[in-house]
Amino acid sequence: MLLAIVAIIVGFGLLVWSADRFVDGAAASANYAGMPPLLIGMLVVGFGTSAPEMVVSAMAALDGNPALALGNALGSNIVNISLILGVTALIAPIAVHSNIIRKELPILLIITLVLGGMLWNHDVSFIEASILLVGFMGLIGWSIWSALKAKRDALQSECEQAVQMPALTKGKAAFWLIVGLLLLVASSRILVWGAVEIAQQLGVSDLLIGLTIVALGTSLPELAASISAARKGEHDIAVGNVVGSNMFNSLAVIGIAGVIEPINNIGAEIFWRDWTAMLVITAMLLIMALKFGKARTITRKEGAVFVLFYLAYNLYLIMGSLG
Repeated sequence: MLLAIVAIIVGFGLLVWSADRFVDGAAASANYAGMPPLLIGMLVVGFGTSAPEMVVSAMAALDGNPALALGNALGSNIVNISLILGVTALIAPIAVHSNIIRKELPILLIITLVLGGMLWNHDVSFIEASILLVGFMGLIGWSIWSALKAKRDALQSECEQAVQMPALTKGKAAFWLIVGLLLLVASSRILVWGAVEIAQQLGVSDLLIGLTIVALGTSLPELAASISAARKGEHDIAVGNVVGSNMFNSLAVIGIAGVIEPINNIGAEIFWRDWTAMLVITAMLLIMALKFGKARTITRKEGAVFVLFYLAYNLYLIMGSLG
């Protein structure tokens, strides 16, 4: 048990550090390749904050634990909105100005509903996972098209600022791109092994470990990015970071895991408890962020509601695991 706990702690730390190095290398390499700063900000950085979930879920599926991958994706989405945006709003109320955010929030809700339709029969087949990956590719294409067509707004400028990192030579950029990715894979394997080992010794499901410990750990990059953005007054990027990450989780993370190993015979609670919680918290974010006809701000009180939701959900999970 002690070795598994150490593996989780070391895995989390190395995962977050290697994700940062990977994003640095990827963004610098993309810059040398001539990609526009906006595109780097929206796609490379967006992928970077979701890289831990993607790699952890892929490794879990390869190791024959697809339920852990599914729990990681759903749990991360719940953590991103309830805990990360909740804590961020408690630090500083979040004003939502960007047109990009107002377009992407309804899309996130639609993706959540589609995912619910797939989970209704308590499994995610290879075909359904492939559909999610096709949707992910479509989302990437739509993001590129919208970014190139739309007028510049606050979020676009902030995305460009988000990738203004210390200069890297071409050699260092390629080095951190490759090494960062390798470390992501290695740290994910360490983390998955520790999580599965603890689940087996405690007699709880891989799904539960994915929904709690692994989901919280892989969401650390989003937590750091959103709190940093809130402190700098870059409110839209704090919300955009979470919305983009949740889209990536629902489409790419579950899609990749399901293509590697179809997710079969999961319990009914994955739909009635976990997906429903994700749907509720997503709808709450949509209502709080858009507030038609009013100031579009997520207040401290609403942030407190998010955090309380996170605590209540996890308490319910723990009580359920104890019988």
